[in-house]
Amino acid sequence: MSKKEEELKQISLDNESQSAGSVEDQTGAVGKLKKFFKWLELDGTQNFTLSQLFLYNYDLKPIEEKRRTWKWWNFVTFWIADSFNINTWQIAATGVQAGLSWWATWITVWLGYSFCGCFVTLAARYGAYNHVSFPVATRSSWGIWGSLWPVINRVVMACIWFGVQSVLGGQCVALMLRSIFGNDLETRIPNHLSGNTSSFQMLSFFLFWLFQLPAIYMRPHTVRHLFTIKAIACPIAGIAFLIWTLVKADGGGPVIHQGSSLSGSAFGWAFVNSMMNSLANFATLIVNAPDFSRMSHKPNSAIWSQLLTIPLGFSITSLIGILVSSASTILYGETYWDPLEVLGRFLDNYSRGARGGVFLISFGFAIAQLGTNISANSLSAGTDMTALLPKYINIRRGGFICAIIGYAICPWNLLSSSNMFTTYLSAYAVFLSSIAGVYFCDYYIIRKGFIILEDLYTANSSSVYYYTAGFNWRALVAYICGIAPNIVGFVGATETHKVPDGATKVYYLSFFTGYAASSSVLFLLTALFPVKGMPTEKLVDKVWFEEWKDVESFDDFFHSRLHTANVVEEEA
Repeated sequence: MSKKEEELKQISLDNESQSAGSVEDQTGAVGKLKKFFKWLELDGTQNFTLSQLFLYNYDLKPIEEKRRTWKWWNFVTFWIADSFNINTWQIAATGVQAGLSWWATWITVWLGYSFCGCFVTLAARYGAYNHVSFPVATRSSWGIWGSLWPVINRVVMACIWFGVQSVLGGQCVALMLRSIFGNDLETRIPNHLSGNTSSFQMLSFFLFWLFQLPAIYMRPHTVRHLFTIKAIACPIAGIAFLIWTLVKADGGGPVIHQGSSLSGSAFGWAFVNSMMNSLANFATLIVNAPDFSRMSHKPNSAIWSQLLTIPLGFSITSLIGILVSSASTILYGETYWDPLEVLGRFLDNYSRGARGGVFLISFGFAIAQLGTNISANSLSAGTDMTALLPKYINIRRGGFICAIIGYAICPWNLLSSSNMFTTYLSAYAVFLSSIAGVYFCDYYIIRKGFIILEDLYTANSSSVYYYTAGFNWRALVAYICGIAPNIVGFVGATETHKVPDGATKVYYLSFFTGYAASSSVLFLLTALFPVKGMPTEKLVDKVWFEEWKDVESFDDFFHSRLHTANVVEEEA
């Protein structure tokens, strides 16, 4: 062999060696990636098929008896705890600033939250009797795969609201730090950040965000203890704040003495708008009511307790907010509707008593924001995410993902860059009310409480909830029709365009119009194009089929069917 041929052979051998090494490296990298995803897998999901991966895991399956630990008083403490937060404190501001008297505004709050109690109770029955969460409950109305749309809606909103509520919680922490280390602490800490936050504000936000993580780690059936603690500590802080303010002001202030400056239709529409603010503030909690009611110890544990506690708890908190804000007018010559601004002014007199009082009350508000963030956002997002990727995400992991996203979106920029941002978030109730309307019509009118649990976890044509390729087109059409009456008013609420006065007034009733329109359209379409699984041939039959489900053997049933499906697939 010539020297030239030997060189060419050596080059060829070197290339083959490099290629083999490259393949080996790739195989090693792929192998490590596979091991990582294998490590991420949740227990009990290893042998699922692709379709089954999106249907079932420990947090998606019906709640068995040992996890149904919420008794009626747990729902009472849950809503008392949730009612005490900064948003509820400020809910009356819109009515008073629009020209209503304080008592007229308070009546709107009572009425608004009474409607909230009714809607929550209606949504909660599905979970209470069938022991399933919102992502699973929507499968009967939207279809097995169509249900992912309302779930994604809830996930996005929960992550954004988590960040926004954490900003408010960070402001509570900032007051606590100022109470301890000096009222000028923000100026003493060097600011190395530019934009809409400072180093001190970032520190406060991070501390509040960090202290939420242990609560996110708690399981839904045990987190009720957090709400019990909050239901005791927060009202005490609120009442103490009220008494302290009234004593300092030597009275209730001018707000509680002024009458309404409106009359006729102007008064009526201001009254309606103030009442609907309560529903807009509550839309997300109405939609995901089954996430908590599924843990109900008995069928009625989640019914009367919520129906009565919601209007009572939220109305009392709103009244405290009205009285404190009115008294602040006497103290500072300006009406502060944000309780944290009032507390901040209390630190102008930096005495030992003022510092201690502001610290304790701010601590109460911080606990209030933490509880609200867990109940309304992290648990909701975590539960919904289990339906998006059940093989890898459970409620706990979903809650942590929500917290990370809530931090990553830099919510302080969202709040500072546009004073309309919170209006956008509240206006999103237009879309959620349409989802709730579809959900209501399907369960109460079409199904009449009759649900086949096994079919909620079946992704083929044998399921009555599979509809057309897993999608119920009737629900999608009804959803769009529910949005349509309010969309012009929605644009007007965001102040990007000027819209007709009639559209604005329709938008004032947005939750009712969206709820009623989507329900009516779904009823009509189902009457024209019947679906499988209806308990009676006539939609108007006055019968009711709801029953308390026994799900103790459901896990065994599902895995037995899973084994059968896998055997059939292998034989095929």
